[in-house]
Amino acid sequence: MNMTSASVAAPATDLRARWALLLQEQPALRIRNAAQVLGVSELELLVLGLGSHVTRLRPEFAAILGEVVNLGHVMALTRNDDVVHERKGTYLNPSLTQGHVGLFVGEDIDLRIFWGSWAHAFAVNEEGHGGVRQSLQFFAHHGEAIHKIYLTEKSDSAAFTTLVDHFRSEDQGTEVTLQPRRTPPAEMPDAAVDAEGLRAGWLGLKDTHDFYMLLGRFRVSRTQALRLAPEGGYAVPVANTALREVLTKAAQRALPIMVFVGNPGMIQIHTGPVTNVMDARGWFNVLDPEFNLHVREEAIAQSWIVRKPTADGMVTALECYDAKGDQLVQLFGKRKPGIPELEEWRALVSEVENALRS
Repeated sequence: MNMTSASVAAPATDLRARWALLLQEQPALRIRNAAQVLGVSELELLVLGLGSHVTRLRPEFAAILGEVVNLGHVMALTRNDDVVHERKGTYLNPSLTQGHVGLFVGEDIDLRIFWGSWAHAFAVNEEGHGGVRQSLQFFAHHGEAIHKIYLTEKSDSAAFTTLVDHFRSEDQGTEVTLQPRRTPPAEMPDAAVDAEGLRAGWLGLKDTHDFYMLLGRFRVSRTQALRLAPEGGYAVPVANTALREVLTKAAQRALPIMVFVGNPGMIQIHTGPVTNVMDARGWFNVLDPEFNLHVREEAIAQSWIVRKPTADGMVTALECYDAKGDQLVQLFGKRKPGIPELEEWRALVSEVENALRS
């Protein structure tokens, strides 16, 4: 929803009627897509269910997530407009109250949480194909979903009920105030950037996490930094079929990889192999028992092979961006601090780079 100032959501009665009519025409339409068709945020549709299948929770996000560890095996979902990342497992090893970033660091559920975007929390009980689906859903100030946690058949539903009762808000009204979406600053002209300083900083990196600070120091966007990268293969543009090629080859070779997908409030990471890579319903997908990835391939406007030096050697990634320059998905070979990058991953990326270099 594009706004320039805070606004109150559309009148509930009118919006409920429009949504009901839309669902009659397209009964399989998901709530996020319905919101896009209706010109509202997903949050505005969700709150229409308050008093029936939706419960507003107090916005005590760190405390709520701290209790999620009691739910057992669940499905974590993080997405942006064009990529959906679903990972099953248990929330373990939380670090939620130190500064502006929270963490879960487990083999299955691996998250980086950016609290500044978090504004609303709900518990949802919705009818699905296999019965009632229970979830926790978290939304940003402008009404888009940041993160969702769905119970599975292995989850502790009693712990879910206890959590919802504990954090239930006194306010269960359908009115919601939306804040404007933050507009990123316009890029400065490439000629105005201290490109030599940027390149020197890039070549001096010791950790991939320092790249974000490098962008801020030189006031450049990610894609602008890629255009101005050091020579020698540090940022190589490739065809937008690169994601499909990399995932397909990784599946064929049973090569463990890392898949990062995020939005302003969350980054979710899968580490491990991918197996079932396929097209379905207009999306390119990984459909594995514990990990699903759904990519609207036509939204990929730029794809880059990116290399960054670290204390553990060179780290290689495939990065995909939309037409606005927002990162959609990022792939690495499986690695941890102190462990060099897999040579098999480097070989795979080099194959794709040589075949698809643009």
